[in-house]
Amino acid sequence: MRANPRQGHLTTALDPPVNGESRSTLKILVVIASYGVGNDRYLSQLLQEYRSMPFQVDIVVLSNIKKEVGPGAELVVELPKNGWTLPFSHKKIFAQRLNDYDLFIYSEDDTLITEKNLAAFLTVSKVLPENAIVGFIRVERGQNGAVSYPEVHGHFHWESESVQSIGDYHFARFTNEHSACYVITREQLRRAIESGGFLPERWDGKYDLICTAATDPYTQCGFSKMVCISHLEDFLVHHLSDKYTGKDFGVGGPEMQRQVEALLRIGRNGHRPASLFRTETKLRGALYSKGYYEPVRPEIIAAIPAGVRSVLSVGCGWGATEARLAEQGMKVTAVPIDTVIPGGAEAGGVEIVGGTFEIARGKLAGRQFDCLLVSSILHLLEDPTTVLASFAQLLSPGSVAIILVPNLLRFKLTYDVAKKVASYSRVPLPIICMKMRGDKSFERLGDFETTGVHTISRRILRDWSNAAGLRLERTIELLPQRARTASRLTLGLLDRVLASEIIAVAKRT
Repeated sequence: MRANPRQGHLTTALDPPVNGESRSTLKILVVIASYGVGNDRYLSQLLQEYRSMPFQVDIVVLSNIKKEVGPGAELVVELPKNGWTLPFSHKKIFAQRLNDYDLFIYSEDDTLITEKNLAAFLTVSKVLPENAIVGFIRVERGQNGAVSYPEVHGHFHWESESVQSIGDYHFARFTNEHSACYVITREQLRRAIESGGFLPERWDGKYDLICTAATDPYTQCGFSKMVCISHLEDFLVHHLSDKYTGKDFGVGGPEMQRQVEALLRIGRNGHRPASLFRTETKLRGALYSKGYYEPVRPEIIAAIPAGVRSVLSVGCGWGATEARLAEQGMKVTAVPIDTVIPGGAEAGGVEIVGGTFEIARGKLAGRQFDCLLVSSILHLLEDPTTVLASFAQLLSPGSVAIILVPNLLRFKLTYDVAKKVASYSRVPLPIICMKMRGDKSFERLGDFETTGVHTISRRILRDWSNAAGLRLERTIELLPQRARTASRLTLGLLDRVLASEIIAVAKRT
């Protein structure tokens, strides 16, 4: 018996009606991408699971080498340049066999889709609108039984405005569409092919090649991947290798539970607040987007002067640094990116003030703070000086603003120099520049309309501070580990170029 999703519980045991057909007549085509032999032990588990299902399941193993796949499975050998391009070959197999199956499954060879997952997919697909595909979330399990979610990292997040409630089900969109697998019906596959976005040759954009092959139905074919958050347990697929567990990558079970409960509250009250600002850039790979799960930043804490008793953080993610400041005895108030992410900070004693910039500013009217913290957001705002000035007015005279920004000047110089070197010699572009080649947005850094990001330097920081009623006192260049040797050899003369981030310390005038 499943719990009522309206009570905020994650439930399981969905009923498995299958589009009016009996289970025994449902025809499923499974294509599994399996490069080399490294994951063969996981591949065996996948094959065993599919063979045990009470459906008519045909299995194709797509590989670059001949390997034993056992009875009831077909081996298709492709010879791609590398393992990154092999997964794209599953699409032509789907297209060629479109009319022969009711359901199509693609997965990497270490991602386990179970009978329970498919029963849930078939049930929930009946209630979603035709432009949505039910999606899965990968999960890993540590040796101690702890659960983690590797796709929940960086700038990826739940879209609070995407929450939908349909009957007993609640859905939301997670911005990382990758789960190393997808399931699609015949009609959805037909529409995907007709869209023109499903069959093009291999390419990468938002994701790398492997991830792109598993996400094109959502990103290129007019569909949206929607996750059934009210019955999330039924849509978790095990990443059998558990390769990210224990590597400080992704979030744990309690954090995911907290975020899902926040989404369920949104679904119940019907109010779907948008994010504070657009947090993703338009650059390939969404480079320089706002991180939602930023760790405690000791450099920021060290930049806050002694004697500060109250801190206002604008653009807070999950708030690890803010919670640490509260732990140290400061009164911390935060304006979060959205209503889903800051629960951990709130639990850590941080006061949360939600709403748009204007609404949050109105709620804070009449208050004063000793320190304003603005971490990694100014480069993403269309009008950064207006936002900075609005909240700087809440500083008491002589108080400080701590502003953290990425050093995009370094990025632009690296790209420009690398292109020149490559044009005059046979030296190839650095890997990061190769990934950008052919993407005009990188060549137009500084054009906010095209890239969704401002190029920031010390001079620009000074100009923005002045316009906001602040006086720039000093800047601190934060160097990545690999650049510190070069800094020592050049006696710090190149730090402005080598730094990956800049902390600006400014005072209210």
